[in-house]
Amino acid sequence: MTTALLKLIAWALAAAVTFATLGPAELRPHAPFGHDGEHAFAFLMVGVAFGVAYAHRRTFVASVSVVMIGVLEVLQLWVPGRHARVEDFVVNALAACLGLTITAGFEWVRARVSTSGTT
Repeated sequence: MTTALLKLIAWALAAAVTFATLGPAELRPHAPFGHDGEHAFAFLMVGVAFGVAYAHRRTFVASVSVVMIGVLEVLQLWVPGRHARVEDFVVNALAACLGLTITAGFEWVRARVSTSGTT
């Protein structure tokens, strides 16, 4: 896949999570994972997508992700029917960072395998 397509997918997932966070509750998708599970799954996928799309800037992406997740929680204070919760922020931020870490781990393993195969 091209880098531009990977970035488009990552940003589309971020837009979908933003809509689910700030949009009308009745339009929000629900998964059978429970409240925290839904949050963790959504932000894990966003973290993986951004980890693949921005492989050389993961530390910067992690920092920006945590800040933006905090902004999303605060914005919910002004959205009728929504609530900002510290627990949601923690789950979301940890899941996004875990997604980034997973992609870094896969890249590390792939690099180790490819260098060990050439010796």
